[in-house]
Amino acid sequence: MLNSAKPTPGVISAEPEPIKLDWPATALLIIDMQRDFMEPGGFGETLGNDVSQLARAVNPIGAVLKAARDTGMLVIHTREGHLPDLSDAPPAKVERGAPSLRIGDPGPMGRILIRGEAGHDIIPELYPLDSEVVIDKPGKGAFYATELTDVLEKYGIENLLVCGVTTEVCVNTTVREANDRGYRCVVISDGCASYFPEFHEMGLKMIKAQGGIFGWVADSAAVLEAMKVSTT
Repeated sequence: MLNSAKPTPGVISAEPEPIKLDWPATALLIIDMQRDFMEPGGFGETLGNDVSQLARAVNPIGAVLKAARDTGMLVIHTREGHLPDLSDAPPAKVERGAPSLRIGDPGPMGRILIRGEAGHDIIPELYPLDSEVVIDKPGKGAFYATELTDVLEKYGIENLLVCGVTTEVCVNTTVREANDRGYRCVVISDGCASYFPEFHEMGLKMIKAQGGIFGWVADSAAVLEAMKVSTT
């Protein structure tokens, strides 16, 4: 755990300080655990990245996901991608950089980062249940041009357990958006990953800096311990 102090019942041992959540008002938000980012041949690899760097987040997310399902917590998955006609993909995004394949190009898992293609879908290890919410987003943040706010309001959610990829891009962007909307965010440190380990570490530091300017950071063991105590 990030904090070695003896756990307090129902309290997450987190940085910059422990936090107690109202669990019925808490949701698990899993960001972009998609084949296009996680597997060879997808968008992440076309950018020249080592996609194996992201695999370390799968098991910690899986453990928290199982606990969330067992306790009846609201689970929300997000997927970044675009409509087949690219009408929601700004040219500046499509044309940026020098990837081997651009958004919309045919790839080994279908058109790159396009909704409905195999690469756009979530990896089998974390695949959503039919009862779970899936948010398709055209940008980095999960609130931009999506129904996420409506979903959270519908279920009375005030707190978010956030995990997924990548730490410094879509996770950080979503946490910042959520913070501005008044949500308390606990980022699961080992449930996030980056193609660049140094960016992962810095992304977590940004969230918890200055007294938790964007939120809290805790590892999956601390979250699971607090969830277990809160439901027994």
